Amino acid sequence: MADDLSMFGQDAWWVIGLKAVFIFLILVLLTLFNIWWERRVVARMQHRIGPNVHGPFGLLQSLADGVKLALKEDIVPKAADKVVFVLAPVISATAAFVTFAVIPFGPVVNFFGQETPLQLTDMPVAVLFVLAIASVGIYGIVLGGWSSGSTYSLLGGLRSSAQMISYEVAMGLALVAVFLYAGSMSTSEIVAAQDDLWFGLILVPSFVIYMIAMVGETNRAPFDLPEAEGELVGGFHTEYSSLKFALFFLAEYINMATVSALATTLFLGGWHAPFWIDHAWAGANEGYWPLLWFFGKIMFFIFLFIWLRGSLPRLRYDQFMAFGWKRLIPIALVWIVAVATIRAISLDGGLDRRYLMIGIGILAVFFLVLFFIGDRAEAEDTTEPAAATPGGFPVPPMPTGGPVRGAAQPLTFRTSSTVTGGDA
Repeated sequence: MADDLSMFGQDAWWVIGLKAVFIFLILVLLTLFNIWWERRVVARMQHRIGPNVHGPFGLLQSLADGVKLALKEDIVPKAADKVVFVLAPVISATAAFVTFAVIPFGPVVNFFGQETPLQLTDMPVAVLFVLAIASVGIYGIVLGGWSSGSTYSLLGGLRSSAQMISYEVAMGLALVAVFLYAGSMSTSEIVAAQDDLWFGLILVPSFVIYMIAMVGETNRAPFDLPEAEGELVGGFHTEYSSLKFALFFLAEYINMATVSALATTLFLGGWHAPFWIDHAWAGANEGYWPLLWFFGKIMFFIFLFIWLRGSLPRLRYDQFMAFGWKRLIPIALVWIVAVATIRAISLDGGLDRRYLMIGIGILAVFFLVLFFIGDRAEAEDTTEPAAATPGGFPVPPMPTGGPVRGAAQPLTFRTSSTVTGGDA
């Protein structure tokens, strides 16, 4: 089985090279497909057609856009730090590719005559490796915004760094419960631990927290504050063009695939087939069939990204940061304490079902009280005048008297049964 770490590091050099090349090609092709799929799905949501000219069903539209970006003029601002300006998108794109090195795609297979797991490598702290490399990718965005010599780019880079760091904390806390149940941080061992039951079904709060955090981590709508067009033009990549902009674009879509693959690995059984297929077909988890289940689960999460983008408006930045620090992180901490307590009691000698239900009920009541208190406090902050809430946002009260000077007046139209040329 691939969950034995001794299987890794024993492959021939050409097997490792082929695996790396295949991962690179899969990610590039998956990015091209995801761009097309997002445009088609959002078009259907908005009663439009979407890409339908280049290739069958418009499948070559993403490739045409890539060629267009490559042929555009490459502009470097005069005030930019040229070396850092060029290196920033390379750092982001490289970090996005490297994270897939520890993602398991399937079990041990016959790979051109060699028995090897469908995974480039693994390590005892593979999940921490993914989080560390994702943090390195933040440097590319921050350096890109700083080196551009533009105020809008700098503000976008600062927003992005604060946003990613904040939601990485909640994401890391959501994964602690998985580590407690799997007994390992190795991705292949976590997948093997879900052979009977997926962690997404028994660790629902962790799963929900992770899904919210992964949207904030990837700067996707409704959390795309670093790229707020109405405020920051384009955010950290305002001054980028041609292939350097394409690298930032590529890194964003690969990061979507990365967090989706990590969610699949940690919560949905990885490459294991769904239960109803696994029970009916004994060979569902053998050979190259697990690739189908793995990428099917990834596309499910990608669809959630697209669905959110086409459905929800962008949040206000202070609300977004308050949600991460005041809601997600405290709830994740309380949930970790509860999971650790239940896990310790169950391993020591079992846990009475009645006490378990009482504990879950207390936690549910606590979460509800936390949410209602937070909602009431935010409502009071936004309805009272700024003078009554020191440190609050200066939101003036609505006028209650007569018409305000300078305010827009209602429009009146003069209609007639006959419109002459002069009136027209």
